[in-house]
Amino acid sequence: MTIVKKKARKRQLRNQRRLPVLVELVESRISLLRTHKIMIDTDLAELYGVTTKRLNEGVKRNLTRFPGDFMFQLTVEEADVLRSQIATSKENRGGRRYLPYAFTEQGVAMLSSVLNSERAVQVNIAIMRAFVKLREVMSTHKDLALKIEALERQYLNHDDEIQVIFRAIKKLLEPSPKSSRRRIGFRHPDEQTPLRP
Repeated sequence: MTIVKKKARKRQLRNQRRLPVLVELVESRISLLRTHKIMIDTDLAELYGVTTKRLNEGVKRNLTRFPGDFMFQLTVEEADVLRSQIATSKENRGGRRYLPYAFTEQGVAMLSSVLNSERAVQVNIAIMRAFVKLREVMSTHKDLALKIEALERQYLNHDDEIQVIFRAIKKLLEPSPKSSRRRIGFRHPDEQTPLRP
């Protein structure tokens, strides 16, 4: 192996050791918005090691690579909700003067073709791993939800059956209406029963 290849291999191993920490960091920055798992441009810029302005400039130069299902701009309400969740600076204190962009999983994958650096490739790998892990967790929860729903359906039928049994028991416990018929059997002399007409 040449010296250049050895150095490249060492760099790759060093980056791989840093990736698990990065994956956890990425997972914490993935949000759910408009039924999409998204990442905000400021978070992506920080991970890629560039300014948000430079990231957005690169995207704007390559807008044909980012259709509406890859990237979209947040509404004022969505930005306010996310601002309260991620504690970004307010507009009147020197913060953003435009609405942030949200990138879906496909949009994040497309960013790696816009940002050509080794760090961008490594960050993109970590982001893709985080999205895959999130998808696995969500599918596990979906399987669990389906099992719970099946159990609920099963017990709903049992509940109906149990209710029928309880109603029958209550009916048996209710005092029967007094009949006008004469009782049969031994009677105590103090007990008087009216005779049938």
